[in-house]
Amino acid sequence: MMHAKITGEHLARSALVYVRQSTMAQVLGNLESQKRQYQLAEAARDTGFAEVRVIDEDLGRSGSGLIARPGFQRLVAEVCAGTVGAVYCIEASRLSRNGRDWHHLIDLCALTGALVVDPEGVYDPRQMNDRLLLGLKGTMSEYELSLLRQRGLAARDAKAKRGELRFTLPPGFCWSEDDRIEMDPDERVRQAIHLIFAKFRELGSGRQVFLWLRAADVHLPVVLRNGALRKIAWRKPAYHSVMQVLHNPVYAGAYAFGRTGNRMAVVEGEARKTSGHHRAIEEWGVLIKSNHEGYIDWQAYEENRVLLGENAHMQKRTARKSGRGGQALLSGMARCARCGRMMRVFYKTGTDLSHRYQCRGDDSHVGAGLCIGAGGGGIDAAVTGQLLEAVSGRAVQAALLAGQQATRAQEVVRLAVEKELDEARYAAELAERRYEHVDPAKRHVARTLEARWNAALERVASVEQKLAALGAELIARPGVDPDVLLRLATDLPSAWNAAGTDARARQRLVRLLIEEVVIDIDQAENAFVLLIHWIGGRHTEVRLARRRTGRFPPGPKRTAADILRKLGGHWPDRELAVTLNRMRCRTEDDETWTTVRVAELRDRLAIPPYDPEAEEEKTVSVDAAAKRLGVCVASVHKLIRAQILPATQILYSAPWKIPLAALETEAVRIGLQEIAARRPRQALDKIADRSMTLPGF
Repeated sequence: MMHAKITGEHLARSALVYVRQSTMAQVLGNLESQKRQYQLAEAARDTGFAEVRVIDEDLGRSGSGLIARPGFQRLVAEVCAGTVGAVYCIEASRLSRNGRDWHHLIDLCALTGALVVDPEGVYDPRQMNDRLLLGLKGTMSEYELSLLRQRGLAARDAKAKRGELRFTLPPGFCWSEDDRIEMDPDERVRQAIHLIFAKFRELGSGRQVFLWLRAADVHLPVVLRNGALRKIAWRKPAYHSVMQVLHNPVYAGAYAFGRTGNRMAVVEGEARKTSGHHRAIEEWGVLIKSNHEGYIDWQAYEENRVLLGENAHMQKRTARKSGRGGQALLSGMARCARCGRMMRVFYKTGTDLSHRYQCRGDDSHVGAGLCIGAGGGGIDAAVTGQLLEAVSGRAVQAALLAGQQATRAQEVVRLAVEKELDEARYAAELAERRYEHVDPAKRHVARTLEARWNAALERVASVEQKLAALGAELIARPGVDPDVLLRLATDLPSAWNAAGTDARARQRLVRLLIEEVVIDIDQAENAFVLLIHWIGGRHTEVRLARRRTGRFPPGPKRTAADILRKLGGHWPDRELAVTLNRMRCRTEDDETWTTVRVAELRDRLAIPPYDPEAEEEKTVSVDAAAKRLGVCVASVHKLIRAQILPATQILYSAPWKIPLAALETEAVRIGLQEIAARRPRQALDKIADRSMTLPGF
């Protein structure tokens, strides 16, 4: 039926039908609302609009103005273009529940002469009464949203505080009929969850648990949800699945709600809401401890949270960090006594695998300067000596516990595979029963069921082979001898320095007893002061003498003139300048030596320049010998120290003179073959597997 406000000018333009529902649950469940909104297109055609377009890109998007709506933006753009005669909607709340968006659309419709049509009437924003009515509808729509949200959130929070609000439970739990959380009756699911927590206590890292599960080919349960239907599926381990189990307080018997929250941000001048941001445990909406039976207790959950936080090395840089391997024993545990920051670890390159603890201070500000630094070898040895002395009385009990743990670890994988075999056999029996009950005349159905039965039988055979191979491996693996462990417990330094004890294991042992080590320098005594904070609250101070620097050359201090009188004429001015700087000599102006300054001093002392042709025996330097032999400078120094390559030095720290003829001797050739036969660094054991030999053990 033609309305009086709809003129021919309006009908000459197009009509837009805006369709929107706030959530995907409404899109899937509230189908009647969708039908009513789509039927507006037929109503527009019955009115006389020849061109009717439906805008439904915003299905599943809220109209609160906090979420981007591409469909609404398209609607506003077409209204601005002046090609729209009418905008159809089921009610004002479908167009917008935000006053700014609503009034902005009404202003644009008034400028372009477009109408707003709903089932209750036709409104012309250019008329005062219609403009007033549209404004009231927009205000009521915005108020309705706030009221509904307030009532819904209050009811939800009240139910959650009683622990009765249902939400999707993680694998290992299910809801009972009386709204209580209980363990999954499936024994295989429970065993898989217990396995994750047991391996985390053993390995101390979520990533290591994930890698172990992948290596052992153990599958984990995953929750699949489709609407109200919940199903458990078995998948290969994924890192995020393992971390979700370790972080979820439900496994500790706690009912927790509101662990994530929303954040507001201004994007291109408009408010935008993002969800899924994790909150601190103090900010959770509801936390009811001991609400149900858990896989671990709350104390174990708190310990796991601390350990997981220490594993996150890129967060909370001032907190203690867990060990991740590497030669440094106190990585993530050494704290600077002057600024309170955690000290960084720097490793040397090349064949020198030593490390150093260095506090860079506030290096984010240029010119802030460094705090302190210390060589890692002596620091680690001192801390290790204190640690072994502290645990020597409990070594026997620890050895027996380690033997029991190794035995249990061998049975864990076998039990998991046995549960997998039971489920595979059940699936094969179910497929067999389905095949036997089908009518043979229905060949297309029978063929499908037969294929499923064959696939189930193949899976049973595969799991049986896997179990047999695992059993053979366990039989072939040598058992743990308690007598050997007891003998090893009486000699802790041997166990600590054994080649099979990797750096990660040592770091974990240190973190079990030591909270952190505060390092300072006593300048008066030229010593490091180590303050060891033990887990139990005790403190131990250890002093370690520092190496004295500036000791070259040994003996009485020589002047630059004395050195030039000894070396002048034997080496070029450049080599003489390098030697003087190496021997800590300075010019009269307290400057370093250069080629020009050496030449000036040599001329004053009437020392002739270097003449390579004047030497009776041709000699070369270490650098030249390294180039001729095709090795590095360090290898040439090793040959000299081994007295394989003859060389002379006029003064300590002066350049070496190597006879040119000596490079062609048989002894040098054999020495070069031994150097070439050495394995490269990439083929050596990892730094984490290198044993740290302690002095005195």
